[in-house]
Amino acid sequence: MTELEKMQQGLLYDANNDPDLIAQRLRCKDLCFALNQLKPSQVQEQEALLRQILGKTGEHFSITTPFWCDYGYNIEIGDHFYTNHNCVILDCAKVTFGNYVFIAPDCVFSTAGHPLDAPQRNQGLEYAYPITVGDNVWFGASVTVLPGVTIGSNTVIGAGSLVNRDIPDGVVAVGNPCRVLRKITEADKEKYRRYHHGI
Repeated sequence: MTELEKMQQGLLYDANNDPDLIAQRLRCKDLCFALNQLKPSQVQEQEALLRQILGKTGEHFSITTPFWCDYGYNIEIGDHFYTNHNCVILDCAKVTFGNYVFIAPDCVFSTAGHPLDAPQRNQGLEYAYPITVGDNVWFGASVTVLPGVTIGSNTVIGAGSLVNRDIPDGVVAVGNPCRVLRKITEADKEKYRRYHHGI
């Protein structure tokens, strides 16, 4: 079994010494580097590079650079996906985002983890578990999502949260570790002031 196959099956694999995985990461990092050198006004060129990097995209999406990932082809984003500056996705396993996902600056999505046992870690072994995000999810600034987490649709993850467990649909969750604070209700539609013409 190759190291790539072990990675894809959630087994311990050699991430640091396998020539094939090293070459794949370098290819992706070169594409990310090229993306991050483009001017903000070079929207079409950015989109073309992102479609090369990512495994699957919706029709409409926006990724504000800088942006980094490991392999790229393990990332699937839905329609109207948006991430602000400094998003890092360590996609050694599949990372799937639904439609209308909004990501604030400085967020990290890491499928990669390392053994607690130091000799295994020192051999370059790691594991990778997938991350799945539903539709209409908003991540506040500086959120970190750890391996194996699923986040339900219509949920808000508060700024600075460390998400190390599954979060259900339709809630506000926050903290380190991230916990459900409350459900999102009809009253939340009236939370913010709106402009009304003539008033």
